[in-house]
Amino acid sequence: MLLRRRRRLPMPRFEAPRPESASPPRTGHNNGPPLDPEESWRGFVWRKKCKQAWKVPREIALRRLARAEALGMSYRDYTLEILERGTYL
Repeated sequence: MLLRRRRRLPMPRFEAPRPESASPPRTGHNNGPPLDPEESWRGFVWRKKCKQAWKVPREIALRRLARAEALGMSYRDYTLEILERGTYL
């Protein structure tokens, strides 16, 4: 059986334009676009915790709803006040 050698093609070099003052990328950098500050890990955690703050057990939601109606507020407004101040009205 005759063994054949595989020829490796040279890897194409794609380089994104960089400003003159930028330092060369570190090892492992894929030359992708810079990350948006809005879409960073902190933004992800913030959105996750905001969603989690609105999820409460049924009994707590019903108690807040009753208290909000007694004060003449909506449930959403009453809950926002609790979340902002950290105290009950």
